[in-house]
Amino acid sequence: MDKVDKMLVKLLQENARYSLKQLSEQVYLSSPAVASRISKLEESGIITGYHASVSSEKLGYHISAYISVSMVPKKKQEFLPIIQNRPNILECSIVSGDYTLIIKAIFASTAELDNFIAEAQRYGHTQTQIILSEPVPYHSVSSSIE
Repeated sequence: MDKVDKMLVKLLQENARYSLKQLSEQVYLSSPAVASRISKLEESGIITGYHASVSSEKLGYHISAYISVSMVPKKKQEFLPIIQNRPNILECSIVSGDYTLIIKAIFASTAELDNFIAEAQRYGHTQTQIILSEPVPYHSVSSSIE
């Protein structure tokens, strides 16, 4: 990746809806050259998709939480398929330390959160932290690309 590719990645993470014309003006290349570079970034797996940022609260999910789960490997293999296609599970990471995985999820109510925790506890021990605020919002990898 050269400096132009890094700039394109940064720009697309800021706004994936930039037109080729807008991107070409920012990196001082023609639109076809920018399109070619973006295709190569996609083919190489650097750009893996394009997404819209949405307000989970405006969609009715008023509770956000991190749920840490400790479980034996066999239970992990049973549990992961259950959560993979749930729309309210935003992230799931397998981690080192006291827990096996950490889930970031959103819920419409505390009752819905409680039901999910009860389900997760059939597979292992849980610890839940409800997110009160996010003073450092999500930011893209591009903020660290120089």
